[in-house]
Amino acid sequence: MARQRDAKCKLCRAYGDKLFLKGTKCNTDKCPVVKRPFPPGQHGKIRRKESNYGMQLREKQKAKRIYGLLERQFNKYFKEAERSKGVTGHVLLEMLERRLDNVIFRLGFAYSRSQARQIVRHNHVSVSGKKVNIPSYLLNAGDTIEVRGREDFLKRITEMRKELKDRLIPGWLEADKDGLKGTLKALPGREDLDFSIQEQLIVELYSK
Repeated sequence: MARQRDAKCKLCRAYGDKLFLKGTKCNTDKCPVVKRPFPPGQHGKIRRKESNYGMQLREKQKAKRIYGLLERQFNKYFKEAERSKGVTGHVLLEMLERRLDNVIFRLGFAYSRSQARQIVRHNHVSVSGKKVNIPSYLLNAGDTIEVRGREDFLKRITEMRKELKDRLIPGWLEADKDGLKGTLKALPGREDLDFSIQEQLIVELYSK
């Protein structure tokens, strides 16, 4: 995952969609996408006609920003999805959703994907009983995820989960209500995404 150095809320406004880069703020009325639903800058309110290439590039950049990937990383995922069976765009999004840092975020163990990445990097996560510190690790159906650490760290994660209790956990995941555990019940489907990515535009971009 790449480090996001740009102002996160400006990125969301630039793409015209919530990318959920700022944790709980994204779900409140303070979210800049809600308050100012137009691109940042003095010319943000001016409507411009976008070319097909511009729309395709925008969708790819949006997906990269959401999952925090560098260009080389995203290209690698696309090439692997292209070699796999099934619809390339759907396979691509499925792989991105199966990333360990994304699953930690989805389960409500972190405010954002960048924080989830940090939790994984600091050796606080185990997968099916085995410690894993690679954020890009791809989970499979049946894998169990558990957050571990010292008492003070686990207390912070527990308090965080209480704050994120209203976050919708997708149907392909199951969170343990009593402990800091989760299970990947099935592979994620296209209908499980809660943000608008037009993956066909990404496929068209790479097909040129």
